[in-house]
Amino acid sequence: MNPPMPPAISPADVRRALKLREEIALLDLRHEAAFATGHPLFAANLAADRIALEASIRLPRRDVPIVLYDAGEGLVAQAAQRLVAMGYGNVRQLHGGLQAWAGAGYELFQDVNSYAKAFGELVEQRRHTPSLAADDVAALIAEDADVAILDVRRPDEYSTMNIPGSVSVPGAELVLRAAAVAPDPATTIIVNCAGRTRSIIGTQSLINAGVPNKVVALRNGTIGWTLAQHGLEHGADRRGGIALFEGAAGNARDVAYRAGVRHLDAGEARALQADARRTLYRFDVRTAEEYAAGHIAGFRHYPGGQLVQEIDIAAPVRGGRILLTDDKSVRADMTASWLAQMGWEAYVLDGGYERDLETGPPLELPKPDPAHRYRRPYEGTNVDPAAMQAYLDWEYGLVEQLRRDGTHGFYVI
Repeated sequence: MNPPMPPAISPADVRRALKLREEIALLDLRHEAAFATGHPLFAANLAADRIALEASIRLPRRDVPIVLYDAGEGLVAQAAQRLVAMGYGNVRQLHGGLQAWAGAGYELFQDVNSYAKAFGELVEQRRHTPSLAADDVAALIAEDADVAILDVRRPDEYSTMNIPGSVSVPGAELVLRAAAVAPDPATTIIVNCAGRTRSIIGTQSLINAGVPNKVVALRNGTIGWTLAQHGLEHGADRRGGIALFEGAAGNARDVAYRAGVRHLDAGEARALQADARRTLYRFDVRTAEEYAAGHIAGFRHYPGGQLVQEIDIAAPVRGGRILLTDDKSVRADMTASWLAQMGWEAYVLDGGYERDLETGPPLELPKPDPAHRYRRPYEGTNVDPAAMQAYLDWEYGLVEQLRRDGTHGFYVI
């Protein structure tokens, strides 16, 4: 006997909840490759066959409103049954599924991490984030100009392929480590990622925090570099040390303040955690090595730069709260400043590292079946140039798609 379908909610009511910033987890039950073909802006991908693995971590409040959908594959009833068996008591289906969302005239966004990428494009448009084309950066390298290239991707991405001579400084580490890589204010800092989002956010982070150096993004990242037919380095392991430029910590806190982020002491954080009516995500945004050496109990590891990029994965309950921790505060402040601008109620915990720390590596979930995984157009070392160019064209169109969609509520300080 087939399990019963959960109660239905209309696309219009889901859209209304998103616009009013009510808590809601709009979950796409398809595999990632199918999800990337099109989904609502704030939908989060939770494949039906991974609910048992991921739901407790990604949906910490058992009575959070959950809305499930697929594109006609028949995944909803069984997924709802699994969630109810795990104790989730407020599970509904999107009436008519993905087809009804599109049929109502609502936007579908392609790719993964779409709303973070759309936000990055909005930041560049609003702040006119400076950038240089690949040919210009290659010319600076060739003439041995006074430049430092900071790669803000994950260390594993960096070691796979990187701009020659660049140094690995993952996104949230920039304000903490830029002065170690470029101690002379006369040095021009060039920030790169694989495509656009992380380099835009990284460049603007340094500018917002008041770094004395000139800072520019490598326009279109390693994709643009490859399309311009410049060579990449492989297997590099250069990492930036820790050194704060003058005023960095205070400036980072001011950036967070201007974005609406609030700092909490231990008692205030406990009160936030005790509020059973709201979802609370707690993330430690330091490096994995720092986390393993000692972290505050209850905080999940998520490096700050990746958290901004992958917020739909880390925190699928739109409208929830986020509390960040970092023993040096700078990374938490900068990360929280971006999350707040993306519409999150974001907080930073003051202190907490004086005693009773837990040790051990970050939690790592088993990876999905590669057959169901979406291959990013910037991933690996042998990507079709036409696919890379199509990806860039898609990113450039995201601001206009945000305007048509009308649900985002982003702002840029």
